[in-house]
Amino acid sequence: MAGPIEADVLVIGAGQAGLSAAYHLRRRGFVPAGEVIEGELVGEPAARDTTGAAGPGTYLVLDAETGAGGAWRHRWRSLRMATVNNIYDLPGMTQPDVDPCEPSATVLPRYFAQYEDELDLPVLRPVRVRRARRADDDPTGRLLVESDAGTFAARALINATGTWTKPFWPRYPGQETFRGRQLHVAQYVAAEEFTGQQVVVVGGGISAVQLLEEISHVASTTWVTRREPVWRDEDFDPDAGRQAVALVEERVRQGLAPRSVVSVTGLIWRPELRAAAARGVLDRHPMFTRIEPDGVRMADGTLRRADAILWATGFRAALDHLAPLRLRGHGGGITMDGTQVAGEPRVHLVGYGPSSSTVGANRAGRDAVHALTEHLRG
Repeated sequence: MAGPIEADVLVIGAGQAGLSAAYHLRRRGFVPAGEVIEGELVGEPAARDTTGAAGPGTYLVLDAETGAGGAWRHRWRSLRMATVNNIYDLPGMTQPDVDPCEPSATVLPRYFAQYEDELDLPVLRPVRVRRARRADDDPTGRLLVESDAGTFAARALINATGTWTKPFWPRYPGQETFRGRQLHVAQYVAAEEFTGQQVVVVGGGISAVQLLEEISHVASTTWVTRREPVWRDEDFDPDAGRQAVALVEERVRQGLAPRSVVSVTGLIWRPELRAAAARGVLDRHPMFTRIEPDGVRMADGTLRRADAILWATGFRAALDHLAPLRLRGHGGGITMDGTQVAGEPRVHLVGYGPSSSTVGANRAGRDAVHALTEHLRG
């Protein structure tokens, strides 16, 4: 390759947040930094726009997946559209009517693919980004993004890599001695693989209770969490959700690692979960103290035998490729000013912290593009 592939703005990731950013770049007059056919860059930059006016610049979207859909491509097949959390429309295109019993792993990738096609978004895939770094010490200079498809040079980055590729595995004494199976929800396929077994489910979030309910129909289950879960009805005060988002925003403004919004708002009492509670499935136990070859040592000193431990312990932001930019602070997080990394106006994070929900991702994409447009002009 003669040199880096150049674009004014690079979007890394094509999930909800990345596609939202691409939509708003297109809407503000940015054009593809070349013709993209079937995920490959094959031509020169496109014409500016149909009005003949010079647009603000060029853009490309880099995505590590082999097809559209982001993390939804990997969700377990039993997660149906009827039970998935509210999924907001991508900006500019409503979701089509679907069978509520159809798996989200087929519905949402199909919707995302249609969105990319109809808007003619320049998504290159599969492109696995290895690292992003500054080309030099010039604070207005180029950022270089190195990948398995070559090097890209950009004036600004919108990072939308989400969390799915970075599951969080807590460490407990004796964990390596366990003779059964340990897996994270990112590896979960179906309840049937646990038929007749004793399964310990660890975690206090939505995934934990959904999979606990599902597995309990074919296996004996034990639920453990670090904290007592907080439950709420489906018709809870929406102000609570806004307050939760504000709390997460405050954490990232301080440079602390973000918490999930659900950790603040609590869990929703859905009918199937009320039925599970009536069966005793949702009897929560305090966290075990250690893991032993045949099970877990509970807080009261008893041994709970187990064939499998399912870690529903969440995910962390997949930002390792940004490490050369040295964005993290002493608090372990990245200090943010809205979607912009504080002190680095060339880098925006969307789908991070308070914008990790689908509606938050839409807004973050819009806000990042607005800020970057002003930055590139100025």
